[in-house]
Amino acid sequence: MQRKIHHGLRRLIVVMACLVLLGIGLAPARAAAPGDRPARKMAELMRVSVERHRHLCDSTDVLKARPAFIPLPPGAVKPAGWLADWAEAAADGITGHLDERHNTFRSAWQAKDVRAPGARVQGTGWPLEQCAYWLDGLVRLAYILDDTELIAKARARLDPVVEGVLRGSPSFIYWLPKEQLNSGFDNWAHSHMGRALVAYYQATGDPRVLAALVKVYRDYPLPPLGNRFYPVNGIVNLDPMLETYVLSGDEQVLRTALAAGERESFRTTVEQWNQGQFGGRKHAVIVYENIRVPALLYPCTADETLLEATRSAVRWLDRDHRLPYGVTSGGEDLAGIGSAQATETCDVAASMWTFLSLLRITGDREWSGRLERIFFNAAPAIVDRDFQTHCYYQSPNRINSRFPGRVPGPGGDFSFRPINGTLCCVGNLNRILPDYIMHMWMATPEGGLAWTLYGPCRVQAVAGEGVNVQLECTTAYPFAETVTLAVSPERPAAFALSFRLPAWCAGPSVEVNGEAVDLSTARAGFVRVERTWREGDVVTLRFPMQPRVAGGRESTGAPYASVFYGPLLMALPIPDDGPNQPDPTAPWQYAFDLASPAEVAGLEVARQEIPETWDWPLRSPVAIEMPAARSDWEFTTVPQQTTDMKTGQKKPHGEACSLPLRPVKSKGPATIRLIPYGSTMYRISMFPITARAEWVIDDKQTD
Repeated sequence: MQRKIHHGLRRLIVVMACLVLLGIGLAPARAAAPGDRPARKMAELMRVSVERHRHLCDSTDVLKARPAFIPLPPGAVKPAGWLADWAEAAADGITGHLDERHNTFRSAWQAKDVRAPGARVQGTGWPLEQCAYWLDGLVRLAYILDDTELIAKARARLDPVVEGVLRGSPSFIYWLPKEQLNSGFDNWAHSHMGRALVAYYQATGDPRVLAALVKVYRDYPLPPLGNRFYPVNGIVNLDPMLETYVLSGDEQVLRTALAAGERESFRTTVEQWNQGQFGGRKHAVIVYENIRVPALLYPCTADETLLEATRSAVRWLDRDHRLPYGVTSGGEDLAGIGSAQATETCDVAASMWTFLSLLRITGDREWSGRLERIFFNAAPAIVDRDFQTHCYYQSPNRINSRFPGRVPGPGGDFSFRPINGTLCCVGNLNRILPDYIMHMWMATPEGGLAWTLYGPCRVQAVAGEGVNVQLECTTAYPFAETVTLAVSPERPAAFALSFRLPAWCAGPSVEVNGEAVDLSTARAGFVRVERTWREGDVVTLRFPMQPRVAGGRESTGAPYASVFYGPLLMALPIPDDGPNQPDPTAPWQYAFDLASPAEVAGLEVARQEIPETWDWPLRSPVAIEMPAARSDWEFTTVPQQTTDMKTGQKKPHGEACSLPLRPVKSKGPATIRLIPYGSTMYRISMFPITARAEWVIDDKQTD
């Protein structure tokens, strides 16, 4: 696949200068030839994986509650259109070349000392975590794109781990004894290598990889799950452990996993979460990683208290900490709702993985909606338009390079750099794109396929009685309302296709070959179309979008309003000449001033063709013209608290920026142009309100 050269000379010079300052050479151009997996091999990988899942789903001795969806191997779903442009930019940028930018990614997991921040003896400590994040994203993207260079790079780093285990090591930290897992941090890092190896096996079917996973997880020392969210906890190894059981059927792996859920400490934590009690320091990425743990055991137990404990935690985060782009504040700890509150980039990746787990388990469109909100908004905001630089933190409102002024944690800041601060975020961001792409379509236990996350893609799958099916998904979604699906089975075959009806859409429609589908049969937000599918069948989905508003109060009490269009959070852009160069003359002091939901719904939407090459441009294909109130409002400051690391108690922690605490006065009318949040580097997406717009405070978010 030939890479598209679409960056201007100015941007290239900026990137080269950054790399030279860091002592990094530019990577040579890659020949992006097709990968080493012909269609027949992919079909066989998929058939084996899906059949194993379906066998377990049909066995009530093992799975007491059947999961709704079954993931397809990396590469079964390939991005198309604008999404392919973004994935290729990642391969040409940070994801494909991170090992060329820092020694942590060049040297970790290679049984040697690593000269890097947070490194301990023989390369343990921080480098294990940070590099495992990257390798997990790298191996998924490599096989999604069938990129031979990225595949070779991933294999060169993962094969020694596999071989080390098969030569006798009891863990993926193959050069050290099992006692190394007594280090809570290394145990946590181990889980992320486990996820990378699961993806590697799913993509290749290599029996050595599965043998290594089974060997490690048959008798693995899972630590207790406690009601605290700092420090990190290796209990999240439960995730790749259960995947290993599903892929292998090894009953000892399952017994080890179930034993963790039978501990008194585990049951106590579940009970506390169900009662809305969440203790200790609350480091946001650990919150997202830990809260899914009870739900992971639900399919094996059908214990509703486990699933409800995870749901209870999500409701707590929504109520007290979720920001309009779908992720909580977290810089580094949960910090409440606020237009200037920061979200660490790690939180974007971790929240998506937890919601993907819940989507697979429950089949409820709620989790798809949450995933799309994060992916289309928070995800593009963390990288520059060419995927060469990234930020450690983002915030709903960012008016210039000095605001938000106070860096909330020690890791990094809001600026865009080739490497920004602590290396966890530049590692973790590489998971976001492939995690979304490979789960856009999933299989169902009864032999069907479900379109769970929308966007342009091509799919090679197996459905019905083992029939190969190709799906061509053509759309500019979420920048357009219509999605077209061409279905091409290798022969006429009976199976079901399921389509999600977004919760935000008031009037969706589904047609098959021009005939309307009855949507009243939808369950959990998915409509199921079962028929004999033939070459040439076409499904047309229409999701009419109209502007809507969600309001509330910041944790300071300040009222705010945010505008949405479909899954897109809309923002007032502050133009930039590069990610760290906002226009200092651009006006931004406007207030939300619409008097009713009808006025919001009637806003004018401007559309244009999506660019030939996609890079989240300021000249967006969709924009909203909105009447607003001119104002001279300013951000105010209020006392802020933080959680003491040792005691878990609240203590004073300087001041927090806040929108005005009361509705602002209008200085006259204005019309502002809103574009998707993901296309902005600087913006206002949480607006103060005028008195006539106070109705919006109780108008909540809908995913």
